[in-house]
Amino acid sequence: MLKKHQDAFGRGIYDYYHGEHVDEVIERDDGYIDVSDGPVSYLAKFEDWPQHQQRAIRHSKGRVLDIGCGGGRHSLYLQNQGMDVLGIDNSPFALKTCQERGLKKSKLMDITQITKKLGTFDTIVMMGNNFGLFTNPKRAKWLLRKFRNMTSPDAYIIAETMDIYQTEAKHHLDYQAWNRKRGRMSGQVKIRVRYLNYCTPWLDYLMVSKPELETILEGTGWKAKKYINGKSGIYCMILEKEA
Repeated sequence: MLKKHQDAFGRGIYDYYHGEHVDEVIERDDGYIDVSDGPVSYLAKFEDWPQHQQRAIRHSKGRVLDIGCGGGRHSLYLQNQGMDVLGIDNSPFALKTCQERGLKKSKLMDITQITKKLGTFDTIVMMGNNFGLFTNPKRAKWLLRKFRNMTSPDAYIIAETMDIYQTEAKHHLDYQAWNRKRGRMSGQVKIRVRYLNYCTPWLDYLMVSKPELETILEGTGWKAKKYINGKSGIYCMILEKEA
């Protein structure tokens, strides 16, 4: 779990929720930095979500596990729709924000700690580009197999990612080439989040094209049922179990 001084992501969400101005800085391991939309999007109401996210979340059903729930926007929306939702995150401040906003069930844990002990789910949500939490193709396959064994027969995984090849920016293309040279997937980025004097540890974050996704799904027991495209290469996937 993130220690207090490492919880830049969650602290930014918490401060923004309490009326503070927040600049969330994303730093990549090649030195590239950017300021994200941050808590503005993490706390957005359903009507302010991009259309592809609105369409994707409507596939949710039954008991829901929201992985990387952040400020709780997806969990709270589904809870308000009458679903039984458990939100998990490794950020203490993010979960504190969720609880203050009214999320009934939350748990401080990392994606790798998910087990059958949490029960059986009908939907697993990994929105907000949270397919990236798989970090690399090997871990993605391992976790997808684990998720298959803790979900109902007609369960869905609703996840969001980005096709990083849909760019012409030289600094991104150079980074993709550097990744391939290091034996990594083009979209396997190493980043950390900074806010004020908080800084997360470096973490791998996986973004994939649709053909790459199909390769990762092989042998996991999951297949793509539907793709919902957004802007700038972002898309949602609805995954269902193979027969």
